[in-house]
Amino acid sequence: MNRFVRLPASRRALSRQAWAGLGLVVLGGLGLAGVRFATQRGSVAMLDQTDRLLAGGDRAIRLAAAARFGADPSQHLQLFVPTDPALDPAVTGRALPLVVFIHGGGWASGDARDYRFIARNLAPAGYAVVLAGYRLLEAGRYPAMLEDGAAALRWIAAEAQAHGGDSARISLMGHSAGAYNAVMLALDRRWWDQGGLPDQALRGVIGLAGPYDFLPFDNHSTIAAFGHAADPSETQPIHHARGDGPPLLLIHGGDDTRVLPRHSLALARALGRSGGRSETRMLDGIGHEGLIMRFARPFLRDRRPLVLVCDFLAQVMAEPASAPVQSAPA
Repeated sequence: MNRFVRLPASRRALSRQAWAGLGLVVLGGLGLAGVRFATQRGSVAMLDQTDRLLAGGDRAIRLAAAARFGADPSQHLQLFVPTDPALDPAVTGRALPLVVFIHGGGWASGDARDYRFIARNLAPAGYAVVLAGYRLLEAGRYPAMLEDGAAALRWIAAEAQAHGGDSARISLMGHSAGAYNAVMLALDRRWWDQGGLPDQALRGVIGLAGPYDFLPFDNHSTIAAFGHAADPSETQPIHHARGDGPPLLLIHGGDDTRVLPRHSLALARALGRSGGRSETRMLDGIGHEGLIMRFARPFLRDRRPLVLVCDFLAQVMAEPASAPVQSAPA
């Protein structure tokens, strides 16, 4: 079963908090337009810094673990948990369901450490959040980016429980190229199997503006990342659509001209033909970079993407109760 819903652009006025936050940004010399422009140019670090400033720092989250899973500088991950005493696993002794976020950047750029705003805005809702990197081009050509995703999952299988993450309840989430990675890790069974986790641990997948159906390879990013593949169809998420996979939430900006909305629609149709479960949400008035920007302050005044993600996570992560936290080795 799959569902498609188009959500209209919000017309709500800026809240007092959003106005105050915007003022802080302007006074700090960044400016809302500057943050937007920098993000569109690939400077997610500025977006993260702005979110951190307006959030009053990282006081709502705690870095519970950081690890490397390869020699490449991009093969690293960080695990964050909320600091709220009612949720912090160090206080409650209960592990939290895990959201594994994979960044975009055309498989050629990006740093997982620049996406702490994802943790700041998801962890306080009751999740442990893993920000996972992967090798970038040239080293990151297919299937290297998926091999790295499986390596991150192996770390989660072995270590996450000791740091407050419930490895029996995992959702994958990614934006753009990262959405491709997340969906392929879930649908192409070999990658999840290499991760060493049971099928039932994967509760859901969230794809934000992902490319899922891009044959023939006709731009620099896809040619560089996939042009060498012996069987190009194997690189396509729609080729791996299956009825026994996890539920997918596919969110796309209606104004996206970089990764066209047809990608999410094509994957939803393929899943429907296979008996898979998906929900597709088209958000009017949002472009490609604008979608990920709405998970950070001050762009949270349009809360449609964050609300959709939180509602989906609440549904798929609900049961069973999380396991006790295991003590980290001395």
